[in-house]
Amino acid sequence: MKGPNLRRIIVTIGIVLLVYGSLITVLLELESGHPNSKINTLQDALWYLIETLTTVGYGDALPVTYWGRMIGFVFLFSSFGVYGFIIGQIANVMTTLKEQKELGLGGTRFQGHVVIIGWNEFGQSVVNTLVAAGRQVAVVTKDRASISLIHEFYHDQQVFTLFSDPNNHDLLEKVNLREASIVFINLNDDTEKLVYIINIRKHYPDLNYVVTLDNGNLKATFANAGCTYAISKNEISSKLLASYIYEPDVAVLSEELIAYAHEGHEYDIKEFLVKENNPLAGVAYEKAFFDIKKQSNVILFGLVRIENGKRHLYKNPESELIIRQGDYLIMLMNQGGLDRLRKIFLIEEGI
Repeated sequence: MKGPNLRRIIVTIGIVLLVYGSLITVLLELESGHPNSKINTLQDALWYLIETLTTVGYGDALPVTYWGRMIGFVFLFSSFGVYGFIIGQIANVMTTLKEQKELGLGGTRFQGHVVIIGWNEFGQSVVNTLVAAGRQVAVVTKDRASISLIHEFYHDQQVFTLFSDPNNHDLLEKVNLREASIVFINLNDDTEKLVYIINIRKHYPDLNYVVTLDNGNLKATFANAGCTYAISKNEISSKLLASYIYEPDVAVLSEELIAYAHEGHEYDIKEFLVKENNPLAGVAYEKAFFDIKKQSNVILFGLVRIENGKRHLYKNPESELIIRQGDYLIMLMNQGGLDRLRKIFLIEEGI
């Protein structure tokens, strides 16, 4: 509940208590000296007040003096205002809680999720792919109008939305940023993205950051600023366009492979972590290649190994390379192959 509203409620309650306290004091002075009075003590006066305000009216405590009954009328008619005030405040609290939940101010417990800073049509395309792949996403946007649209398109167990200025680092804690797997900076222009990465890394230096660039020449600049992955939109689109011109079949396959496979017959490139219980840990790359192909109809064509804190990609490595626990295997598969691999690896794809 907002501060000003809370203060107004406290002041209102204080005034009501002061007025009722004064009326009870006067009522007790008027009634306690009368021979037929049933209100002789403070307890009697409070009991009468509660009976009247709650409209119970047991009749065991009634004022007998003229001015005592006038105070009784005040209690009786003011009960409507008290009920209206209580119902109004309950409705206000419920509305506030609903609004806070919609705006994400209650926070999320997502872990290993993707945080997207900024919302636009491109960001929505990214979220669609991530949600289809089973990833949880937290979106930070200062565009109030987009909040309702995001809630309409996605379930709250898939996408959490926070209405906030991205530069408000206190509110960024609501998206559980420290537990995120990666942060996608989806702001308006390259300069704004660069400034934002420099500033946010002062607060969260250990996170992975990814941006898409309009100017591909800025890749080195973003890398020096601490950006993990800087992707040039024009570079990717130009390569794909050129491929469509001189090798269209390769281009069609490439476009399918870099997107999430929605249909069972579609193929996709996926990355799996080799955990301790993985049967391929300790196996030579060549043997793993043929075993995976035979058992799951999946093609292994790459391996990622983390050495000295950096990720090293081995594309179609030498046959004698031994697969280690902690490596990532990059494979080509359809939905059937994915289902079979999940049973073997006992883990979902992705880092």
